[in-house]
Amino acid sequence: MKISIVTAVYNRRATIAQAIASVQAQTWPHVEHLVIDGASTDGTLAVVERARHQRMRLVSEPDTGIYDALNKGVALATGDVVGLMHSDDFFAHCRVLEKVAAAFGAADALAAYGDLDYVSAEDETRIVRRWRSGTYEPAKLRRGWMPPHPALFLRREVFERHGAYDTRFRIAADYDAILRWFSREDLRPVYIPEVLVKMRLGGESNRSVRKILRKTGEDYRALRINGVGGIGALALKNLSKVGQFVPAGRSGNERGRRR
Repeated sequence: MKISIVTAVYNRRATIAQAIASVQAQTWPHVEHLVIDGASTDGTLAVVERARHQRMRLVSEPDTGIYDALNKGVALATGDVVGLMHSDDFFAHCRVLEKVAAAFGAADALAAYGDLDYVSAEDETRIVRRWRSGTYEPAKLRRGWMPPHPALFLRREVFERHGAYDTRFRIAADYDAILRWFSREDLRPVYIPEVLVKMRLGGESNRSVRKILRKTGEDYRALRINGVGGIGALALKNLSKVGQFVPAGRSGNERGRRR
């Protein structure tokens, strides 16, 4: 089973090398890494070139945003399975893709997903929020459930049947896509009950009150477009995040060890 990992990057000189190294370190041998750079201006491209390895393909050209870049990567992917590695993120350990391949191999599934830790941008060992997905049930979509987008892996045929990311959404195209995939396809998703990805805090959708409000509006529009729910589902989606935050002052080991 070949796995394609897509990384969209723009002006992330400080973190992109770790994201690339995280993919390169995976023990699963059948991997291609597609790095889609949006014509960065801060030296990111030079960092990517230094980190380049045999299984990596680089495209650097202007784009209209992260979802446009992800669509380019998905279109270029040749793997049986497609996953993401955002430029600020890294895999939790070197056997993540090995476990993903095993999950697909053990079940007739079109999707597999796991859990995610949000970590401090200043100290990647400090967990700030723990996103534990749990097993999937169709009714959960109407209660605001979604798997962590960076910890979601899909058979390439899902993109071919139902499309990738709708670039009319500037912030919530990932939520729209997940609702579309999970509500219109019998994905038979497999849940891998462990942390697969570490994500640094500070994503684009949470950088300002204006962007938070815009994301809320786009989330609502995605729910309505996909016929999954409305205000109630949106409220439950946001409320579900409250219990994910880890109290300050506790060590990473006290919060729970990574498997």
